[in-house]
Amino acid sequence: MRKKRRVKKKTVILAAAFAAVMFVLGITMYFSIIIFGNYAIDNKKLVMHEASVLMDSEGNEITKLFEENRQLVDSDDIPEHVKDAFVAVEDQRFHQHQGIDFRAIGRALYRDVIERSAVEGGSTITQQLAKNTFLSSEKTLMRKTKEVLIAINLERRYSKDEILEMYLNRIYFGHGAHGVEAASQLYFNKPVTELDAAEGALLAALPKGPNAYSPIDNPERSKERRDLVLSLMERQGYLTAEEAVRLQGTAIPAIENKITNNPAYLAYVDLVLEEAEERFGLTQEEVLRGGYTIEVPMNRELQQIAYRHFQDSEAFPDDGAENQVEGAMTMLDNRTGGVAAVQGGRDYVRKSFNRATAKRQPGSAFKPPAVFAPALETGKYGPYSLLSDEEGADFDGYSVRNVTGSYAGELMMYDAVKDSANVPAVALLEEIGVPRSKAYLSEQQIDLEENGLGIALGALDYGVSTLELASLYTPFSTGGSFREPHFITRMTDRSGEEVAGKSVLNKEVLSAQSAWSITRMLEAAVTDGTAQAGHYEGALAGKTGTTSFEAVPGGARDIWFAGYTPQYTGAVWMGFDRTDENHYLTASSSVSASMFKSILQEAGESGYAEMTAFEKPEGVDDVEEPIRFVDIGDLEADLSLGWSGTHVELNWTKSSDERLHYKIYEVSADGLQKVGSVVGDDQYTVKRVNPFGDHEYVVVPYSPQTGLEGSPSNRAQANWQLFSQDAS
Repeated sequence: MRKKRRVKKKTVILAAAFAAVMFVLGITMYFSIIIFGNYAIDNKKLVMHEASVLMDSEGNEITKLFEENRQLVDSDDIPEHVKDAFVAVEDQRFHQHQGIDFRAIGRALYRDVIERSAVEGGSTITQQLAKNTFLSSEKTLMRKTKEVLIAINLERRYSKDEILEMYLNRIYFGHGAHGVEAASQLYFNKPVTELDAAEGALLAALPKGPNAYSPIDNPERSKERRDLVLSLMERQGYLTAEEAVRLQGTAIPAIENKITNNPAYLAYVDLVLEEAEERFGLTQEEVLRGGYTIEVPMNRELQQIAYRHFQDSEAFPDDGAENQVEGAMTMLDNRTGGVAAVQGGRDYVRKSFNRATAKRQPGSAFKPPAVFAPALETGKYGPYSLLSDEEGADFDGYSVRNVTGSYAGELMMYDAVKDSANVPAVALLEEIGVPRSKAYLSEQQIDLEENGLGIALGALDYGVSTLELASLYTPFSTGGSFREPHFITRMTDRSGEEVAGKSVLNKEVLSAQSAWSITRMLEAAVTDGTAQAGHYEGALAGKTGTTSFEAVPGGARDIWFAGYTPQYTGAVWMGFDRTDENHYLTASSSVSASMFKSILQEAGESGYAEMTAFEKPEGVDDVEEPIRFVDIGDLEADLSLGWSGTHVELNWTKSSDERLHYKIYEVSADGLQKVGSVVGDDQYTVKRVNPFGDHEYVVVPYSPQTGLEGSPSNRAQANWQLFSQDAS
């Protein structure tokens, strides 16, 4: 009996204490509301961050950019059965209370008193919104008091539907998803508007413990929690018993995390964020929080292909003692100048050193834009113009040699480009003048400080990036138009309004004839010159480039390839971030050319890139392969007597090139006297000659492209052929 009395007395004391606490709490809250009014409500904090979305030109989502992955959704777009699920499990009296639920608080306090610990909470949906928006997660009486005050004032300012909308857009659902729309896309790969009751109940099961009840990590516990929510919905009249039983019988769908941090996109994303600030005046924070839709010129498949090739160690030269060989690539869309693909390194991570925009010396890959294009524009030079190619060339103290060690004395521009001869490039730059070269480059946003002839060989103090070098090649691929490279086509804000920004430069810098001449010469470099390495079945024009590491004979700092197809223009660089005696390249630029071609080949075979031929623009002269001279050492001359008189039949072995001309000379005391010429033939008849004279002849090859003659043939003395037929 005494024991029962003690228990009863203890219960009465606890109940009295509970009543006292409730009374004091009620009085405190009442007067706090009167005194503090709208305490701690900052409307700016109710404006939620929303993920921005990268879209390609066809409207396909590429990835999201966010600090918190969130897509805002209006209350009208959230099905009622989804809202009911959250109300049933989180705050069943949501539609009756005014921000705080005294019944729930009383029940929670009673349980806390009985258990002598905080075992049950009494927070309403409005209180949870107040806590998540305005307050920290500390568990103190002051924080709880603030939560109640804010909740009551939220109820005074906003409707129930508005509060529920803010709550559902804000709460965290695990795996980086904030808000019910992002969660719906994550777990079900569809918008919240399409969720059924069971799917809504699954989402409602998550806020209590996003990790513990994750359908990805803990599908069994997730189903148990979902079924509990369905039971609560049935008890509160949102579902019939039959509906609840049927829905509880459905399995948790096989779910994969749809929101990924795709490593193939990382370098591109960082450059998008940089451009958003430079062109549109938006900080990274604003983009990640602002819910922008950003249309980018990325070719997703080409970007993925390039990334895979950059993960292939076999595609790169040997690594150094401590560091691996690095690389970078930029590929531009010829139609727009937009960046179709970019790689900032082999193991690029967000906000790290982006090698696609890092500057390195481009070597001979700089010759076409720095020398040959501006020279063609003068009108004084063409693909068949002869350039100085003298051994030991010295240009006012600047000594130059050809890498091959061979010199022709004079070399056609066509061959100088194809075979990457250094002396002709420097000699040509000296002839046209450095200021002309710099002015041409400046039109394409490359402003050099250098004033020396080393520009011809890419010997630059600060160098260029793959992005810049690719852009310098775009006039060749577009018929003369420079198109400023860019990562953003257009931006719209969350209301669909287009964001104003700086326009990209698009201007004519080169004639169509000069662009076509460069293209034909660079095609030859790929098929017959220094860029033959690798395999690509489509049309390709391009140029290799290498910079030497002076400390090691034969060593290199950088190897490049810059080139273009009718669809894309790009550049690939390889090298060490820091070159020293333990980290230098022994491979040639053929490795970079091979990488470029292999990426295009896979893209073409997969249908993600066109493999078409270059089309000659209307109104321009074609550039054919140079006519090559042939050595003639078997000229024969026969005297023949016919009805029309005596004539000489000349025969020799001709070149396979039918375009080659042959001039016929007779040797006399006064020198060589021209008697005729033929095109692409191997015989000539000298008619009505003196049958009693001595007749000696020479055949000399002649090129109409250069206007030059080749080496004379052997001298052939005409002899009698007694049984000739006169066909004339």
